[in-house]
Amino acid sequence: MNIFYEEEGSFKVGSIMTDNTTSLQVESLSGKRSKVKAANVMLRFTQPALSEFMARAEALSESIEVEFLWECCPPEEFGAEQIAAEYFGHTPSALEAAATLISLHGAPIYFHKKGKGRYRAAPPEVLKAALAGAEKKRQQQALQARFTEQLSRFELPAEFTDHLAYLFYKPDRNTIEVKALEAACAATHLSAAHLLHRCGALPSTQDYHLQKFLFEHFPKGTGFPPVELSTWDELPLATANAFSIDDATTTEIDDAFSVEKLANGNWRIGVHIAAPTLGMPRDSDGDKIAAQRLSTVYMPGAKITMLPDSVVQAFTLEADRVCPALSMYNEVGLGEDGETLEILGHESRVERIHIAANLRHDTLEPLFNEETLAAGKLDYPYAHELTLLWSLAQKLEAVRGKPSDNSTQMDYNFHIENDRVSITQRRRGSPIDKVVSELMILVNSEWGKHLAEHGFVGIYRTQQNGKVKMSTIAAPHQGLGVAQYMWSSSPLRRYVDMVNQRQIIAMLRDEEPVYPQNDPALYATMRDFDTMYGIYNEFQRSMERYWCLRWLQQEQAKLEALSPTLMEPLANRLSPQAGESLVISRVAGEGANESLRELLVDALLLRENLVKLPDIPLTFRVPSLPEALPANTRVQLAIGEIDLLDLSVQTRFVKTIEDAV
Repeated sequence: MNIFYEEEGSFKVGSIMTDNTTSLQVESLSGKRSKVKAANVMLRFTQPALSEFMARAEALSESIEVEFLWECCPPEEFGAEQIAAEYFGHTPSALEAAATLISLHGAPIYFHKKGKGRYRAAPPEVLKAALAGAEKKRQQQALQARFTEQLSRFELPAEFTDHLAYLFYKPDRNTIEVKALEAACAATHLSAAHLLHRCGALPSTQDYHLQKFLFEHFPKGTGFPPVELSTWDELPLATANAFSIDDATTTEIDDAFSVEKLANGNWRIGVHIAAPTLGMPRDSDGDKIAAQRLSTVYMPGAKITMLPDSVVQAFTLEADRVCPALSMYNEVGLGEDGETLEILGHESRVERIHIAANLRHDTLEPLFNEETLAAGKLDYPYAHELTLLWSLAQKLEAVRGKPSDNSTQMDYNFHIENDRVSITQRRRGSPIDKVVSELMILVNSEWGKHLAEHGFVGIYRTQQNGKVKMSTIAAPHQGLGVAQYMWSSSPLRRYVDMVNQRQIIAMLRDEEPVYPQNDPALYATMRDFDTMYGIYNEFQRSMERYWCLRWLQQEQAKLEALSPTLMEPLANRLSPQAGESLVISRVAGEGANESLRELLVDALLLRENLVKLPDIPLTFRVPSLPEALPANTRVQLAIGEIDLLDLSVQTRFVKTIEDAV
């Protein structure tokens, strides 16, 4: 005797070895023996043969019209043999009963299972909804299959156009677009970003990184709503004329300087900071914008300002204008030695100051540097003022006992024009850097001191035991060698500086603090600023890495464009000229008549297999470096494939480089 039974949601057949009433020992066609509960047995049969039964039952099941079978069903619960008799018009054979069971079991939309071999026909309204859902699912599956096929051919489906941002940066795995994309990625062995890029979904690789940042942190865009500035009381006009020192691309000019000779023979050195808080009181529309953005975002070739352009233009310390400013005047006289300068006193004011000039690094540095100072050259505008500030800056640095700038550290300037990049470098610690940094340290330290003395809370930057953090308590900054230090000198670019400036102005005017002690808004600002400032800096570093890789690609393109005759004299060029790190060479291909061109670069080993290129701020790992090379070893690398989406570069170790004696 054979049985047709249900096990783990499917039907099987087997021959009975032992019948124990509540359970049976059966043997399958493969010879495997198993125990089957009697309740799971749907029917017993002798004909047809066990080896034919399932195939014939499934074939007969396919001929059963499910819709007609559903129409034959009563509204109440029924057994499979009952509906089989109704459908076939006679007492069903074992084969017909099994075929009916297979049909009922395989059409859960039409027949709801109620027990072993028992079902109930779906009500008409439920069936209609289920069929509609099944059809929708079928259409979605067909659409998903089409999407996958198109993507695998590197064609972008038209339906993807309106969803690209989410596909790139926040994919929802429950959508058919993402399911199709994942299937295509598996088929092409590409990441989603690389595949969509191949499909033409990106205007540029630069746009991919920028839009990712904007999608996460500027979901409403980078534009500003209209901002109406508040009016403020008429301010006294300073007697001095001030000048600023900034990079050529700076538009948010926060600080300027003035130098006046006093009747007593001393000098009055003024540090003047833009005062946007005069027009943007706490909780004003402009303040809410700044509190949300917290800082200007910088990247090579562009920036996202913290404040609307209208606000920047109203308060930036632009030449030939009289601007509101928060000023600190420092009376400076000769020290006991009769040569070095000493600060005799400080005075702070809220006033208007005439900005006479905006000096720029690129034009000032060739005139104002260590060499011209040593030679006593004073044949340029503001030469005497700058020389005095330089002497004061040296004195301030000596008093602190800490250098204001690391003279071994490089600043890199990126200039992007027509989608091409040039990277220049300047060493920190120049007279320009020292003058600006020392005077900023002075005002940020002194204003922080005055706030604490008057019982006003502020946001400080402290450093103790090598750890830098933000705090509302005035504490030492060991790295700068000052008793306290706050950010208050860049209010057009940092929100913390705006908060501190409000407190300083209130202190100078003998008003109540804008932010009282234990103000929750102050702690929220400190927390949020610390978080976002780190995110913005990380984005800036990633975009600098992007443009460094673009620069390497440009060098590769130049090399590929060289003719073979031009390559010959370059092939044996072993050492770069001054200011260059790239060595262009021709490397012969094994067994080939034509030569292959590789871009070779010098690099400095930092640690393990991490290297840095000397002329651009690019670090990366080189797995092929020999083991146990000491740090600071100079190596030559061959530049391979550059991936502008992953921001990676493949390189090959060529050789170590011995420094020339």
